[in-house]
Amino acid sequence: MARAMFEYTKTVLSKVSFDPALFCREVQKAIHRLLPYELEELEIFIRSLIQQNPNLNQCLIYLKT
Repeated sequence: MARAMFEYTKTVLSKVSFDPALFCREVQKAIHRLLPYELEELEIFIRSLIQQNPNLNQCLIYLKT
């Protein structure tokens, strides 16, 4: 089931990537929901979204904790 949560998180982040504030809020939620190894994968996924939408760059700060 943990994998399903990771896939759901990726879907949500893709859908809210138009709004940096909402995206950051969802990243914060994901950090509390996901397992440590999934956070590494999440960072890779977020970096790929940032290449498409550089405004999301501010949300990387939440992954550095």
